Amino acid sequence: MTRTAVEKPAGPKSDRVQARPHTAGPAAQQLLLHAAAELFYREGVRAVGVDAVVERAGVNKMSLYRQFSSKDELVVAYLERSSERFFQRLQRSLDKHPGDPVRQIAQYFEDLTERASVEGYRGCPFVNVSAEFPDASHPARQCVLRNKTELMERLTALAASAGADDPEALASALALLIEGVYAASQTYGPGCDPIKAAPRVAAQLVAAACSRSPT
Repeated sequence: MTRTAVEKPAGPKSDRVQARPHTAGPAAQQLLLHAAAELFYREGVRAVGVDAVVERAGVNKMSLYRQFSSKDELVVAYLERSSERFFQRLQRSLDKHPGDPVRQIAQYFEDLTERASVEGYRGCPFVNVSAEFPDASHPARQCVLRNKTELMERLTALAASAGADDPEALASALALLIEGVYAASQTYGPGCDPIKAAPRVAAQLVAAACSRSPT
């Protein structure tokens, strides 16, 4: 008597993820980072498990753990990638007006306002992670510190070049305004009036801080 093969019902989602073929290292890493960036930024790090990341990436869980030994390591990689892209965007703003630091500062706030006015904008990933990880010694928080420290250094250099009497004070004021844009995008919504006011406020801060000619 010939037996008819019976198709096995699909198991839980996690089983289907595990059944996926292994993906080669570099390709898997890029797929996982792209998926993590999308999910972590939109939904939060704590709310997203590794199963959701591998599901979105289209790889199996073994592929993830061959690239990242833990979820924390994946979070750090996500933040390092986010920081790299952040400073690339900053540099693109500055490159629009080489040698003109006052205009460079203005351009950055114009570009930030545009970015923070896009539907679905979720603010700063580093601010978001700080809210989720209160322990300042956590590796994720160390990534946040490095990003914000480098930003302050860049702002201070810009302020000095713009002719600020106290470059550190102007940099701190501009940093506070940037953080305000991030917060307003989540409380008032992307493209709100407080965000639209940021370029004007930045120009006022620069004008008030600078009594000497830019270098």
